[in-house]
Amino acid sequence: MAFTPRGPEASFFEVLDRHRASLLAALRRGGEEPAGGGMRLASSSEVLSSIEKIIQDIVTSLARNEAPAFTIDNRSSWENIKFEDSVGLHMVSHCTTRKIKSDSPKSVKNFALILKIFSMIYKLVQSNTYATKRDIYYTDSQLFGNQTVVDNIINDISCMLKVPRRSLHILSTSKGLIAGDLKYLEEDGTKVNCTRATAVAVPSNIQGIQNLITDAKFLLIVEKDATFQRLLDDNFCNKMSPCIMVTGKGVPDLNTRLLIKKLWDTFHIPVFTLVDADPHGIEIMCIYKYGSMAMSFEAHNLTVPAIRWLGLLPSDIKRLNIPKGTLIPLTKRDQMKLDSILKRPYITCQPFWRKEMEIMADSKMKAEIQALTFLSSDYLSRVYLPNKLKFGGWI
Repeated sequence: MAFTPRGPEASFFEVLDRHRASLLAALRRGGEEPAGGGMRLASSSEVLSSIEKIIQDIVTSLARNEAPAFTIDNRSSWENIKFEDSVGLHMVSHCTTRKIKSDSPKSVKNFALILKIFSMIYKLVQSNTYATKRDIYYTDSQLFGNQTVVDNIINDISCMLKVPRRSLHILSTSKGLIAGDLKYLEEDGTKVNCTRATAVAVPSNIQGIQNLITDAKFLLIVEKDATFQRLLDDNFCNKMSPCIMVTGKGVPDLNTRLLIKKLWDTFHIPVFTLVDADPHGIEIMCIYKYGSMAMSFEAHNLTVPAIRWLGLLPSDIKRLNIPKGTLIPLTKRDQMKLDSILKRPYITCQPFWRKEMEIMADSKMKAEIQALTFLSSDYLSRVYLPNKLKFGGWI
């Protein structure tokens, strides 16, 4: 059953509207048009030609009686990662590389697996068919060993060919959910309406969705599914209408990140994150905003630096008098994660974020969003979020 939006009065959105105006002004100053799209998909013929060239190089090496090797950009080193406030973390143009050699006992199996997946990708592109990463793993699960091996190789190939994964005809299974004021058309012509009482699954082909329609004043990214479902139960999308709400159910999958990016590029509405006041929640927020080392080669397609931290802020814990009994001590692993984040290049341009993380480090405590239920069962949707949105309580 569809719900009838009956959001707050227009005056409620004044601060949000001013924030959106400042975001648009910043885009214009940066020379970016206030309408856009992500990285261009490579054509099938371009992908096939690139794979053929790599195979030709292997054949040439063998003809010279040389051991062939794959040269792959090293994505695990910070020296190869550049930070720009307008893009996030992305790879430098001339970065260090690593070799996957066919004559080394350490890497010969990996070389063979890369070659096998290249062959599968070539067939997919040539026949204009698609497969998921899971499909590829199950073609020979004993050979691959585990799904992570397949995932890493696909990322390596995507990086080698300098094309997004979609151009390889490989899809990811989506785990994210969407709700609120959004309608769109899927590639197969299916009409999707997110203004329903239940959430809609994030589509597996983000590039294929079109005719997106929304009047949303903001987009709220919710870290955890449990919090997302609670907000749905509290009718948050209706009470704060028009808005859009998305969850990646923890660390976001590629499709959820692509969706957030597409919504930002299409509508340029304010985007906020609601995460736990702990290092893990901050890490997830940083992935949405600035990206990750592993996917830095595709940063232009995935990051939304305009994202703001709405909550739960460590400073909110003291401000709202949340009892100490509901707080959780930071573990050694938490402290290491927090130290790691504080050393990252993007924190230098986020002094308010640094201050919040220092509050957490000093208190040696963390808090889940559920801690707000101590104040009242619906405090998050009835008081906390509306006040933050109305009075600009984001950083």
